[in-house]
Amino acid sequence: MSLQTQDGGGSGMSASSDALGDRFYPLYERLFGDDSEFVSDVETKLAQARMTDTVELYLSRALGIGFISGASLWLVGLLLGYGVFAFGLLENETLIGIPVGHGFLLDLIELLRVPAIVFFTGLVLGSIGFLIGFGSMVAIPYSRASARKREINMLLTDAVSFMYALSVGGLNQLEIIDAMAQADDTYGEVAMEFQSIVKETEYFDIDYRTAIRKQALETPSDDLSQFLTDMLSIVNSGGDIESFLEDKKEKHMRTAKQEQELTLETLELFGEMYMTLSLFPLLLIIIMVIMQMIPSADVSNRMLYMVVYGLIPMIGVGFIVLVSTVKHDEPGDGYLSMGATDQRTETGQEGGLLSLGLIEQFTGTHSVFDRIKNREGTYETMEVLRKPHLFFRDNPLVTLALTVPTALVVVVTAMVNGMAPMSWEELLDQPIWGTFLYLYLPFYIIALPLAIFREWNVRYRNAIVNKLSENLRKLSSSNETGLTLLESLKAVSDTTSGKLAREFEEMHTKVNYGTSLKEALIEFNNKYHIPRLARTTRLITEAQEASNQISEVLRTAATASENHDDIERERKSRTRMQIVIIIMTFMTVLAVIAILKTQFIDTMAGLETSGGGGGADGMGQANFSENVNVNMLSVLFFHAVTLQGIISGFIAGYIRDASILSGLKYAIALSAIALIGWTLVA
Repeated sequence: MSLQTQDGGGSGMSASSDALGDRFYPLYERLFGDDSEFVSDVETKLAQARMTDTVELYLSRALGIGFISGASLWLVGLLLGYGVFAFGLLENETLIGIPVGHGFLLDLIELLRVPAIVFFTGLVLGSIGFLIGFGSMVAIPYSRASARKREINMLLTDAVSFMYALSVGGLNQLEIIDAMAQADDTYGEVAMEFQSIVKETEYFDIDYRTAIRKQALETPSDDLSQFLTDMLSIVNSGGDIESFLEDKKEKHMRTAKQEQELTLETLELFGEMYMTLSLFPLLLIIIMVIMQMIPSADVSNRMLYMVVYGLIPMIGVGFIVLVSTVKHDEPGDGYLSMGATDQRTETGQEGGLLSLGLIEQFTGTHSVFDRIKNREGTYETMEVLRKPHLFFRDNPLVTLALTVPTALVVVVTAMVNGMAPMSWEELLDQPIWGTFLYLYLPFYIIALPLAIFREWNVRYRNAIVNKLSENLRKLSSSNETGLTLLESLKAVSDTTSGKLAREFEEMHTKVNYGTSLKEALIEFNNKYHIPRLARTTRLITEAQEASNQISEVLRTAATASENHDDIERERKSRTRMQIVIIIMTFMTVLAVIAILKTQFIDTMAGLETSGGGGGADGMGQANFSENVNVNMLSVLFFHAVTLQGIISGFIAGYIRDASILSGLKYAIALSAIALIGWTLVA
């Protein structure tokens, strides 16, 4: 029943969208001709974004949404223009100042001036509303196509290595295309492109050469388009597909290293930009503090607040967005599935308190399964209570369920007991304690456990890939001597130490007790769910189904893994310098503000307190006391370095690992330096 309701709702939404598109289709025909370049471009982007709407219906719907948003803002503009005069916000006086003399023309201008302004306001806002509605709809396929292109280019190197390894394993080009299409859990959008080829041949009775040619024209990635075009020429000429894929693999590996080099050079440029931009608020603070000492200067404290609480965070967030345009996250979640024939590993997880595994697929059918689920939930809960640290290691974000309420309770308790400043004036009297209680203490309560368990989780999972390339080489050598893949796993586990060797031994034991080797490999992968490991595991599982002698396939996987290791090593080496620049920039800001506080502000305040007398000096000290609030400046300086430290930490982590959470450890360390440093200064 629920499924029918959801389908019905979706059909209703689709029907309403189609009705809107049909209603505005005549307008589409008037605005766009059959040979419109804009329409052709949008049609191409719709295909590249894998959106099923026809370009005529989509643009007609976009015009309808633009008309609705434009009409809404037009009404708002009319009301706004009328309200400006009705409530006296704008006087009905001369607005342009052009002399027109007297008589009928002047009377006409006086009569039409207010209606014209109201109409013009409505027209401007209505035009803006139409552009927002229509433009946002048109931008959707462009954005989706760009996202798909980005992911395809990132995964293409590993996808070509995967296809080459399958060709080495003895598969022909049709089997390679089919295997690539089925690997969507590993190769994402690349696999989706090959799925289109397979579906064209299966459902539309098109030969696979034509399907490849068509997909080469429709794919958003120029690199994949070139690969498919070259592949088609090899297929048509009857060339050696294995040699072709080997050449492409080497080419794309070189390309991946060149793109990594370009990305790192761009990040170095961004690091220099950040060093300059992050010092800009410091310069503004210094200028405004000095201007406040000048009696004739009109500098309000509001500008200082805007710099500290507005400009500093804006620069940090803007820089993270800027870095995200070149710093790519690794696509995929790292989980593999057995396919429709096996539901046990379809979920991608082996179970736990957050996912009880196989039993969840049968609850609701019979009462016995519900009782089993309750018992399983009780058992998993007791396991978590026995070893909570392992549960939090595997699920670091769950710590927020405990730390966020704890932080709120601590702050509220301090406020109720009168230990916390309850106003801005009280905060000025207790700047360090108030800031520590409202900012530092909640931040540490929340961030410390999350950072610890997150780092533990990352190191625990990455320990499995530290020796992946080396162990793949050993597996290849063992398999080359005549041992099966299962026997090779046992041989490598007996002669090698480390976490991966223990996992090989566990897989060997599982197979001996009745588990298939493919299932054992996928369960091992899903235990750590690392995208890089998933691609290697997918390669091995596909190859071992065809033959037990896959030494060449394993050697290819080892080569791809070593290429990834080289790129990762270069990335860590180059980004380390960017982190140093960010940290040194923060230390510079902290040092300059501390010197400004102790050697300038405090010195001037001390001269006023100790000095008497009149004359020019006395007048200067009086002006300083009247214009400058020393306590307020001290609080703003402290908050400025605190915000700078936290934001710089998150930026450093994002540059390092393309993850905001990776910056927690840097943010904690830099904010602690700010707290300790300012405590010594104040």
